[in-house]
Amino acid sequence: MEVLVAGANGKTGRLIVQNLEAAGHTAHAMVRKEEQKSEMEMMGANPILADLEGDVGQAVKGKDAIIFAAGSGSSTGSDKTKSVDRDGAINLMQATENFGIKKFVMLSAMAADNPERGPEELKFYLQMKGEADEYLRGTELDYTIVRPGALTDEEPTDNIQVGKEVERGSVPRADVAKTMIQCLEEQSVFHKTFEMVSGDTPIEEALRSL
Repeated sequence: MEVLVAGANGKTGRLIVQNLEAAGHTAHAMVRKEEQKSEMEMMGANPILADLEGDVGQAVKGKDAIIFAAGSGSSTGSDKTKSVDRDGAINLMQATENFGIKKFVMLSAMAADNPERGPEELKFYLQMKGEADEYLRGTELDYTIVRPGALTDEEPTDNIQVGKEVERGSVPRADVAKTMIQCLEEQSVFHKTFEMVSGDTPIEEALRSL
């Protein structure tokens, strides 16, 4: 598949880009800054300069699937959280539909449907993620919404636990990246929203249980 990765320069986005080729796909890395393009090329991706807060039509055109792994970051204010995590995601969904692309994999967050379950400092972020997820569920896209627990930089285990709700825990970013890539073609997760943490079940098997 020709796969566009929004947020390709983020920690999880980079891992998605790196793992796409190994999974037999072509990575198209959406970045906001010219100086980020050369690093994406070194990872084997085709860099595309675009901003989620602007016109993303040329970025999605000709792709088979979209992975949204962007985030406003912990150092930004609520205005940026709203414009990237909610409005930017919706902007990308609308462009995806406009160009007739069907598959959209969303990196969300545990408790996005119920921010009260999350830490106080993350409640607005979770609210924005939840509103973006809700919009996605109302589209005609073959969406999958992946909601990991706390992200770590540990080595991948390739084993996870998934469910509509799971007990709060952590998961390596690399396992999240592999899970999102697996969601591109695993039809059992089309039109599904699930939470995930580290577990004892191989990724492919865990997804097929949903």
